[in-house]
Amino acid sequence: MSKKRYVVELSADERKRLEELIRKGKSPAKKQLKARILLRADESPLGPKWNDPQISEALGTYPIMCARVRQQFAQGGMGAVLNRKQRATPPVPRIFDGEKEARLIALACSQPPEGRAKWTLRLLESKVVELNIVDHASDNTIGRVQKKMSSSLILRSNGSSPAASKQRIRSGDGGYSGRLQADARWRLSAGLSGRDV
Repeated sequence: MSKKRYVVELSADERKRLEELIRKGKSPAKKQLKARILLRADESPLGPKWNDPQISEALGTYPIMCARVRQQFAQGGMGAVLNRKQRATPPVPRIFDGEKEARLIALACSQPPEGRAKWTLRLLESKVVELNIVDHASDNTIGRVQKKMSSSLILRSNGSSPAASKQRIRSGDGGYSGRLQADARWRLSAGLSGRDV
């Protein structure tokens, strides 16, 4: 069984538009590559009539990419090749909206179940379903929500990035001796030494 070979025949206007797109160089690289493929695959009287292996060799791409561009052109014209295809189905809806995220964070900040020192992602995963916060959730999804919330809380608390929120102290020679722990920062701000506590 042989594969169907799609023919590309560009009009003079289409050739001009593709050449202009490449000459300007402002469009994404993939779009420019597809334009170059079309120009070389052109089988009109003005076209070079290259086959897919020749085009892929010249442009450093795969023959399957050239065949796909030919097919897109034959089935939908130049617009189908150069413009991104619109999604037929909407993207997957978010499991946690603002209210559900807030309930998850409140749950994560509450007392863990008896016999547990802290909430784990797996515990939270089963608890949010049990409490009918969501129908289903994975521990990865819960981890992403918590990570997003913790980073935004750090930014809101001091107006800077998470990396800038770590304080360092200078040593006697002027260099940095390392990061201060929260307990040490509290002692310094209270005017206490380690011996006073």
